[in-house]
Amino acid sequence: MTQYQHFHTHPTAPAQRLPPGACDSQFHVFGPADRYPVRPGAAYEMPSATIETVLALHRLLGIERGVIVQATTYGADHQVVLDGLATAGPSYRGCANAVVLAERDDAYIQKLHDAGVRGARFTRQGLGISMAPAVFERSIARIRELGWYAKFQPEPDGMMAQIGQFESLDIPVLLDHMGRADPRAGASDPTRRKLESLLARGNFWVMLSLTEKLSRAGEPWDDVIPLAQALIAANPDRVVWGSDWPHPVSVQATPDEGRLLDQLARYAGDDATVRKILVDNPARLFGFDE
Repeated sequence: MTQYQHFHTHPTAPAQRLPPGACDSQFHVFGPADRYPVRPGAAYEMPSATIETVLALHRLLGIERGVIVQATTYGADHQVVLDGLATAGPSYRGCANAVVLAERDDAYIQKLHDAGVRGARFTRQGLGISMAPAVFERSIARIRELGWYAKFQPEPDGMMAQIGQFESLDIPVLLDHMGRADPRAGASDPTRRKLESLLARGNFWVMLSLTEKLSRAGEPWDDVIPLAQALIAANPDRVVWGSDWPHPVSVQATPDEGRLLDQLARYAGDDATVRKILVDNPARLFGFDE
């Protein structure tokens, strides 16, 4: 199994102080391995990246809220998320892997909801978890009943091959990683155009994340700025930001999260928009105002 890069071990604080209530809308927790074994057949395994480590990172960055997103590494066993939420406290939420809706009973799903899980993520096919169409439909119906949002991880070449899965959904939908649009393609990129049209509908959201992998130019990732700014302009009330810590399946050096937040400030352009993306929008989507 490939040995992927560890998280950045000496992160720095962002240049500008974050607004109170700032939220990291996607991070993952891995390990320790003796307590949270990976599922049989897992597509990848990451070095340990514990809840205690990421909470210390959040304190450094000035982040007060966050969403623990279940990695495919653990499949339907969400103990790492449940324990993480118990440690992090009421300012944190969880996002399940959608496979749990097919493999676990209602009591387990209710346990997740009571712990603070408010969404379910459908991961890309290459990570080894997929659903038959009928199972997918039942999972969407269960998400609707729970009042959760559905989250979709784009394929490496963009989300257009998956668009049939979610384009017609009327529940809240969060699209990861800027849809993995190609920043080199500019306004002509079909993924970017589709994202802009979906954002105009009101029930679709996009996460500004994966900057370091979308960029073809490298840090300071100038080539991603036009894409991110176009998505913000399409609907600034439906945009959130996620660190994607500890940056799973990275084969190159992982980024300094402080610099990723500096990049967000460049995307947003002003303090009011930063506050929308880090505070107001995630508070609505993830239920921090409940």
